[in-house]
Amino acid sequence: MKLLTGSAILLTLLIAGCVSMTPEERRAIDGQTCSSYGFRRGTEAFANCLLDLDLDRRAASRAQLEQMQFNTPLILYDNRYRYRYYRHRP
Repeated sequence: MKLLTGSAILLTLLIAGCVSMTPEERRAIDGQTCSSYGFRRGTEAFANCLLDLDLDRRAASRAQLEQMQFNTPLILYDNRYRYRYYRHRP
């Protein structure tokens, strides 16, 4: 019984850890990061720092998506790669 209860609690904690960040939470963390770099809030340099963090995040997301697209399996027929194109006939 203790094992079942412990497993249920562990599963709940793992699922709770999979929740994504809200935009407000992400902005707060980015603000803390830029402040730790020495930029002062309200300055153009701080805004540029926030922009750079967002652009880096988007570039990483695009790179991950492209990597996932190139890892799709190929279908092999007769131990050869075949690409067939069919033309629709009216």
